[in-house]
Amino acid sequence: MACAKPVNVILMAHDREQPLVIASDRCRPLKHVQRARIILLSAERLPVLQVAQQAGVSRPAVWRWQQRYGEEGIAGLLRDKTRKPGRAPLSTGVVAKVLALTCSEPPGEATHWTGCAMAKAVGISLRAVQRLWDAHHLQPHRLRTFKRSNDPKFAEKVEDVAGLYMDPPAQCGPARSCRRRLHR
Repeated sequence: MACAKPVNVILMAHDREQPLVIASDRCRPLKHVQRARIILLSAERLPVLQVAQQAGVSRPAVWRWQQRYGEEGIAGLLRDKTRKPGRAPLSTGVVAKVLALTCSEPPGEATHWTGCAMAKAVGISLRAVQRLWDAHHLQPHRLRTFKRSNDPKFAEKVEDVAGLYMDPPAQCGPARSCRRRLHR
């Protein structure tokens, strides 16, 4: 395990003024105040462990900010280094394809699109599909419209039920007379 080399921080009288102003400024971000305190405590020739304890940071953080101050001065303490960008956002073509498929008929016998089926069809992750549906307020699993039935005898059953309404049985007659007979 390699140990970091200690950096000697030497502050002249005019160099000490700016970190003191930053460390005592209550309107500054906490990270700037901590970094300035690390430099001020390091300038007093305290061991790294004591600097870390008094500044409320870890030893690697002390080494990092001592190094950065040695390389870039006070400006290095006030600026964070940039990081690599994360994963690229989905292209507009992929987004358009997901939205178009969501509003179309699902494949096979399915009554609606599921997240997994959409992810497989488009070639993106399930979480990406979920984020897109959430961003566009889509909930294909909660449609309030009629859904197709998977029952092979569904058409016959609909005809039977609709036939009863269109042509009621003869023994019952008009609807009122049936009600009267039932309530007697």
